[in-house]
Amino acid sequence: MARNFFIELEKILYQKDILQKIYDFNNFYENFKANLYTFDHSHQAIINENSQVKIIHPMKIRRPKEANSTLSLAKILHSVAHIEYSAINLALDASYRFKNLPLNFYQDWLEVADEEIKHFLLLEKTLNELGFKYGDFHAHDNLEKALFLTKDNLAHRMGIVHRGLEAKGLDANPFVLEKLKTTNHPVKCLFDEIFTIILNDEIKHVYKGNFWWNFAKKENDNYIDLCKAYKEFSLLGKIYNKKARIQAGFNESELKELNNLYNKNGG
Repeated sequence: MARNFFIELEKILYQKDILQKIYDFNNFYENFKANLYTFDHSHQAIINENSQVKIIHPMKIRRPKEANSTLSLAKILHSVAHIEYSAINLALDASYRFKNLPLNFYQDWLEVADEEIKHFLLLEKTLNELGFKYGDFHAHDNLEKALFLTKDNLAHRMGIVHRGLEAKGLDANPFVLEKLKTTNHPVKCLFDEIFTIILNDEIKHVYKGNFWWNFAKKENDNYIDLCKAYKEFSLLGKIYNKKARIQAGFNESELKELNNLYNKNGG
């Protein structure tokens, strides 16, 4: 008997054991690619708290300015690992929550989840080499908040989360890498490869967000207006990665508007 795509994905999305979650997803993804699931779009999605770390307010998180100790290095890596783990859930949630869409929508976001898992595992392995693991430090829940606030609107989810917050990761990538490379720890040799993989994949992810934002938005919807409506989120870095954003689907005039919106003081 064929299994329902959404019911099976719900189990994975809310699985608390990380290794089990990844194992289950890998099996699910192979079955999906083999066309073994049915799509019952009458399925009603649920929304649950889904964090694996202790959450505190972003302003209470002390971010090391340099990786000048093993602890500082681990904290920086952990913050990136948290973003990647959250991104797994965001991609799974998009596939799970939004119904009656073309098959390639589900293909896209499962592919994103698969790549986010690979990013997370690369970072988790490096954390382990430092003597730490994911969950050892506090984190914020900005991505989870964005997931909740956009749970009923596909255009908003694609625009704010996958075209917005994920694109901000493109801005941060080179600066995080530069900070990590201030360490003298032997794991330093891994960072260029890991962060190049992440950057190249994230460009593709934001491009998918751009595609599905354009698919889902209404004719008169304006991206800058959407950003203003979600003013609790900043969706552009103070110094933004123009090259990566252009590759991901932004245009120059739009980037100028975003810069005027978020960096009015020239930050």
